Amino acid sequence: MTYTRLGDTGLEVSRLCLGCMNFGSAEPWMMNDRAASVELIHEALDLGINFLDTANVYSTGESENIVGEAVASANRDELVLATKVYFGMHDGPNSSGLSRKHILDQVEASLDRLDTDYIDLYQIHRWDDDTPIEETLEALDHLVETGRVRYIGASTMTAYQFTKALYTSDVEDLSRFTCMQPEYNAVDRHEEANLLEVCEGEGVGVIPWSPLAGGFLTGKYERDAEPESGLRADADEYTRNRFTDENWAVLDAVRSVADARDATPAQVALAWLLHRDVVDAPIIGPRTSAHLHENAGAVGIDLDADEIARIDAPKTPRWPAPGKD
Repeated sequence: MTYTRLGDTGLEVSRLCLGCMNFGSAEPWMMNDRAASVELIHEALDLGINFLDTANVYSTGESENIVGEAVASANRDELVLATKVYFGMHDGPNSSGLSRKHILDQVEASLDRLDTDYIDLYQIHRWDDDTPIEETLEALDHLVETGRVRYIGASTMTAYQFTKALYTSDVEDLSRFTCMQPEYNAVDRHEEANLLEVCEGEGVGVIPWSPLAGGFLTGKYERDAEPESGLRADADEYTRNRFTDENWAVLDAVRSVADARDATPAQVALAWLLHRDVVDAPIIGPRTSAHLHENAGAVGIDLDADEIARIDAPKTPRWPAPGKD
């Protein structure tokens, strides 16, 4: 495993981040096996992955509990634990959003589930139209000042919203977002026309979610064929919406490069992301040991300019992206 700095900070993170949404039982496609989830996290740590990303909402806290159990015996000084806040955690008022109350309540709950004294990276999961950004940033700044949180980050918003947040932090002398978690992969490239230019200009780290496009870029789906039962696209319309002529052309290029390199499409798709200067650590979501080791192999693949251009060619990044909410 190789390492990089997260944005302009001094924080060292592995070039792949282990996404922990699969570690839970809220959905059929999750691992639904606590012991196996803990073992997979241990394998990731053994491979040198020191960066783990979860959220309070993942299986309503179950993912955080599993992560906390798995890393209990690890060297905490080397780990970078990231979690998120925004979505509803219970019924009734003050159950979601980015109010000072919700943030302060939820960080304590996350600390308990993760069984740690501090969170390395605390991220807002979405933008909150109902709470002034000043209130949110003041609450996050308080967490940094009191030592509960080391760095703060954000996920999935417009360039205007993110720029406003960064500007407010600078003007009010509050802790600044150090990283952004956008959807980004070789077929979902809309953020190139939205957030990524801001991140590059402001020294903000980028940790893309869905780096394999919900499994589309692994090559397990085929043109003019129904997804096999049990695969995400079988029941997930969001993933099926990626079945477009442009995206199949990208996959053709990824497969061609993979064949020539004796690699897998997933490895080439991840390597394509790792070659983007703005990207620090794609968030992988393996459910098996084989997938984990396959993903880790992407770090050693050095694509040339022609291969990158072939994968780039079918897509023209646009914002907002067609078919995206």
